[in-house]
Amino acid sequence: MTARIPSGVLQAAALVRSGNLMEATREIQRALGGGGWMPASDAAAPAAEPLRGRGRFLTDTYSNSAGTRTYKTYLPPRPVQGLPVVVMLHGCKQHPDDFAAGTRMNALADELGFVVVYPAQSSQANLSACWNWFQPEHQRRDAGEPSLIAGMTREVTARHVLDAQRTYVAGMSAGGAMAAVMASTYPELYAAIGIHSGLAHAAARDMPSAFAAMKRKTRAGTGGPVDARMIVFHGDRDTTVHPSNGEYRTSGTLEKVEKGSANGRAYIRTLHLNAEGETVLEHWLVHGAGHAWSGGSMSGSFADPRGPDASREMLRFFLGT
Repeated sequence: MTARIPSGVLQAAALVRSGNLMEATREIQRALGGGGWMPASDAAAPAAEPLRGRGRFLTDTYSNSAGTRTYKTYLPPRPVQGLPVVVMLHGCKQHPDDFAAGTRMNALADELGFVVVYPAQSSQANLSACWNWFQPEHQRRDAGEPSLIAGMTREVTARHVLDAQRTYVAGMSAGGAMAAVMASTYPELYAAIGIHSGLAHAAARDMPSAFAAMKRKTRAGTGGPVDARMIVFHGDRDTTVHPSNGEYRTSGTLEKVEKGSANGRAYIRTLHLNAEGETVLEHWLVHGAGHAWSGGSMSGSFADPRGPDASREMLRFFLGT
């Protein structure tokens, strides 16, 4: 007889490991309230769970010839047809619930009106749950992890009749590096991208070159000139991914530099404007910040409550809010 484990307890255990004790408590309470049971063999794919008084946070899986991955979709409590969609790619040692908590992206979806998709990397594909942005087989169109993420994006857009012209992808660290891969391999799918503490497409070709790119100053914009609208955040005290990885080359643009401070941290914001005066690249260098999501919530990992609100600034860049 197969043992059966409440999905809420499984989710709570993951949240405890990430340090998110408040949300873990809520998961346990939901589990004890009844429902949500599943075979132990299916523990990697918990059932969909509604968020009380808010939108719905649904769990699904997507499969193609490259494999299978779980993903979560957040639907705000309003009619979603025609809304934009933001795909959020977590970093190493993170998962969708953790990343959603740290970035507060679901609360912003409630406020501003968009759908959020959180692809989940499998520990079987990478022991630290990192997206394999540094491997050539995961840097190409219609192959590997890019094909899975693109497939999830299209699936959610079609299922909920979302605005395919307002589809965006953003990520943190390895997720930021994978967001850069997605912009290069599926330029017609994503209208703009956000990279936080990440690296450029094709910045590495294997594990040794990945560590080299992460740890030392590299040529700015290793992946070449920007060919997509992009907003980039990086802390100048990041010792995991060197801040130079946040620098990108542009051609034929006017550069405008602004200095300011927000939530206790100073920053430099550099805008690259095209001939029409439109911002095609926005780079934020946050002084004193490490390898953490700027302006994030401590309820998630790798998040810094100080500094400019990266989530809100990315959404302003994406949606024009």
